[in-house]
Amino acid sequence: MTVVRNVVEFFRTLRGFVFATIMAVTLAVFLGVTLAASLLYENIIARQAEQTSSTIANQTFNSMFQVMRQGWTRYELEDFMASTKAAFVDTPFEIEIYRGELVEAIYGAIDQPQADQEVAAAFAGQGERVIQQDDIVRRIFPLVTRTECLACHSNATPGEVLGVIDLRQDLQPISTEMRRNYVVLFLLCGVIVFLIATALSAFAVSRINRAIHQFGSRVEEVNSVKDLKEMDVSDVDFYFDEFNQSFGHINELVERLKDVAVDKDILEFEIRLLSKFIITSEVVRDWREFIKDLLIDINTIIKAHTLVTIFQVEEEGYELEVFWYIDVSDETRAEFERIVKIQMASSEHFHKGVPILNILHHIAHTEHDNNGNLLQLTSEDIELQTKSLLLETPKIGGVVGIGVQSEMARDPIRHIVIDSILTTLLNLVGSVKAIYKYTKDLEYYATRDPLTSLHNQRMFRELLGYEVGRASRHDETFALLMLDLDNFKTVNDRYGHAFGDQFLQAFASVLEHAIRPGDFLSRYGGDEFTIILPEASEEQAYTVANRIADSLGKLMLPAPDGSPVRATTSIGIAVYPHHAQDPRDLFLVADNMMYKAKRSGKNSIAVPDEHEMAEVFRQVGEKNQMVLNALEEKRIIPYFQPIIDLNNGEVIIHELLMRIQLGDQIVPAGEFIDVAESIGVVHKMDYLLIERAFAQMHEQNYDGMLFINLSPKSLIIGEFIARVRQLAIEYNIEPRRIVFEITERETVSNLALLERFVLDLKLEGFNFAIDDFGSGFSSFHYIKQFPIDVIKIEGEFIRNMLQDAKYMAFVKSIVTLAQNLGMKTIAEFVEDAEVMAAVRDLGIDYAQGYFVGMPDPALMARYPTDPGREA
Repeated sequence: MTVVRNVVEFFRTLRGFVFATIMAVTLAVFLGVTLAASLLYENIIARQAEQTSSTIANQTFNSMFQVMRQGWTRYELEDFMASTKAAFVDTPFEIEIYRGELVEAIYGAIDQPQADQEVAAAFAGQGERVIQQDDIVRRIFPLVTRTECLACHSNATPGEVLGVIDLRQDLQPISTEMRRNYVVLFLLCGVIVFLIATALSAFAVSRINRAIHQFGSRVEEVNSVKDLKEMDVSDVDFYFDEFNQSFGHINELVERLKDVAVDKDILEFEIRLLSKFIITSEVVRDWREFIKDLLIDINTIIKAHTLVTIFQVEEEGYELEVFWYIDVSDETRAEFERIVKIQMASSEHFHKGVPILNILHHIAHTEHDNNGNLLQLTSEDIELQTKSLLLETPKIGGVVGIGVQSEMARDPIRHIVIDSILTTLLNLVGSVKAIYKYTKDLEYYATRDPLTSLHNQRMFRELLGYEVGRASRHDETFALLMLDLDNFKTVNDRYGHAFGDQFLQAFASVLEHAIRPGDFLSRYGGDEFTIILPEASEEQAYTVANRIADSLGKLMLPAPDGSPVRATTSIGIAVYPHHAQDPRDLFLVADNMMYKAKRSGKNSIAVPDEHEMAEVFRQVGEKNQMVLNALEEKRIIPYFQPIIDLNNGEVIIHELLMRIQLGDQIVPAGEFIDVAESIGVVHKMDYLLIERAFAQMHEQNYDGMLFINLSPKSLIIGEFIARVRQLAIEYNIEPRRIVFEITERETVSNLALLERFVLDLKLEGFNFAIDDFGSGFSSFHYIKQFPIDVIKIEGEFIRNMLQDAKYMAFVKSIVTLAQNLGMKTIAEFVEDAEVMAAVRDLGIDYAQGYFVGMPDPALMARYPTDPGREA
């Protein structure tokens, strides 16, 4: 193995390559010539053998003819044949003369070999032939009857075959001798070529090695950028023009490297510095402190006086923040602000006319000169180098800059370092600003209604639960008001959604001014609002309700057609603990009272009495019984709502919805799901619903995807996933076609449990989606922690995004985030062609809503291919 390795290594050297090339080319030529000569020589020998055999055969026949004319005896013939054969002993030739049947009929048979097929063919009249087999040349020569032969062979006619001469010549001795001579010649030439190749390779390699050694010795002397700049290799001669030409390119590269080479300490500094450019929660929270530390690090290698960040948020204006390495005088600050404004004016991303709202100065290092004075700088002392960017979503334009000593800014190497720092810093600060804005938007919209800026339903439910606990601990009462804006649907239909939104905003403003500080006002949904009045009695709640009604009496909005539009409200009141002692029952009472107020003619206030309380809870009991009976009698039925693919217009996804069948009446989930969860049977209803849906998919050969809503109760049922997996196996449904969706707002308190549940889902091959994305507190946390496949965007954002820029901005943010993370998006509440076109333009993948298709009990129901796309 060592010998083989040494040989391989030799041939990988330049000397070995030259040697092998010469040998290979020479031997290839020699072998080619030898092969051609050998073939040509053998062909000539074969043709000469044919000519010789023809001459011998004719001479033999002529001799026989001349002798036979004189009249032969049998003994003379045998003697002639014996002498003819004896003449070819010790020669490559062998001859045999065969007597034919015509001759045997008169003169009798003689002792001769058995005629083979070729001889027999000659007797049959096929004529003279030459046959070559391997190294044997064989001539078959028929003895044809002439007129002179008829005197002795009276039984023959002219042209008939009386006998056959079989002449064979063996060419093997000649071929063997020839090949032996060629081998000797080949070996002799090979030795000569070997010596020539060795000499030529040694000569070529010695010339090249001498130049390489000269070049290598000069490279070894380079230990710093300064050594590199002084290195000269232009006089190195490789002797061969091709090598010198290639080395000329290397020399040009060395010259270019001299211009871009950077000292090791600068590179190490840049690597160390850039490694810090990682966005973490600490950087997002304290990005100003991060930039201060960054400026201190920069000054270890480059004298940088300041870092600057200028960012615009939406259309309000710019915020200019200047980070000084050490504190400077007021004159220096003012001069630098002037320089920055001039620089901003020349930036392509700076919006002319947009004001600078704030100018903040930060000090990274508290240090003064020896006399305790602040640093005084002029415009000649600082060279400001900047980078800019513009983000469309969210709308953030920004410029970052670094102010260094002027002579350092003119150093091309340090200029490159500064440019790379600025580029990375720009991306980092821009990303931090964008993430900060995304986070603030998410936090805001998770707790607030974007249209009215009031708290949303989620916050109301949490604070209602909190207030029940607080009032219980302190033995206090509080009131809950449920309000509904009267005749809002009529206003919306008559004057349009834009005016309807203005009407809701005005109504919300009246409510805010009518309640006390500390009261909790929220928009529950649509035209419904709730108010929690801490430490309030029934009388105090009634007083607040009357104040709201009086304030609304003064509200008047001019409609688009100029007609005045006034607002009234129906208000229901419930008081803890007199009317109910848990949040759900308290809300139920207030909600029923609100509907009582509407039934009594609207613009009124309703408070429950004892009889009405009994009626409310009787209805709750009836709903409990309805759910239990439906479960026992298996009247849980699946409905399917289509989801359209916005790329191709196909409906290959459906969402599974639960319904209860009461005779001819179909009860939607909104009327019983809370009851089912409160009595702990919702997971059993889920099992029955999923089984029936899977059965329908199997029966109808449905090959699309199915989205299944999960209640939070399913998370704590240990066998839930295994049971659904078994159902999928029974009905031959691939797990990847099933997507389980969990509403974001319902899972915040169960993050650890949800994480285990989702990981188990993914291990079984199912997909996972977050429903109502953006409605809860932890959107970013979910995206980071869970392997999410699909995001269903909160329907309220989709429904209102064309009327409200905040909704639109938020939807764009979600879509951008999902696309960057490789997640699919679904727009809910798509209810008209205008919204359908908008979600398609935003790059959302799928759409769902009444415009796409209503829920239907038939899975394979026909839907328009794409109701939003023109034919």
